[in-house]
Amino acid sequence: MTLAWDTIEAVLAGAQQRGLAFYTYADLAHGAAHGPGILLSFDDEWVDEWWHGRSLFDQYGARLTFFIAYYPKFTDDEKAKLHDLANDGHAIEAHTITHARAPSYVEARGLRAYLDDEVVPSIDLLRADGYDVTTFAYPFGARTGETDHAILQYVPEIRSVAFTYSGIDDSPCPY
Repeated sequence: MTLAWDTIEAVLAGAQQRGLAFYTYADLAHGAAHGPGILLSFDDEWVDEWWHGRSLFDQYGARLTFFIAYYPKFTDDEKAKLHDLANDGHAIEAHTITHARAPSYVEARGLRAYLDDEVVPSIDLLRADGYDVTTFAYPFGARTGETDHAILQYVPEIRSVAFTYSGIDDSPCPY
């Protein structure tokens, strides 16, 4: 994980002090986000770390979204912990199979290959394991209008990000 637990706790406490509701991306997709709130998400494969944060999330009544990459390599223990997080009220969503950058992948192999190799299996494997996948998150926020249009045929919501860190040339994503 790229954030320290004390930083995460400060965000959770600040949201609670301000009376903000905690929403997930599934809440947005299902029209269940009403009123002021905060939407927190974590990406990739850090299930053990997230699972250890359960008591902290519970302390603040926080519901988060976990965007999952690398799911085929998860162990049975990691999959069980992910189910624990979902049972706690957190959303489990798709984030590709190998954390590939969409524009680069599409340029090298084509849109159909990106969908068939990265997007659709990411969604289908999670759904097969019982998760209500409503949202796809682009690794590194890297996207195009072409990929957006294609992915919206499989899920109702897409998440991207933008980085505006001055003085940093690289993406803050660890991969």
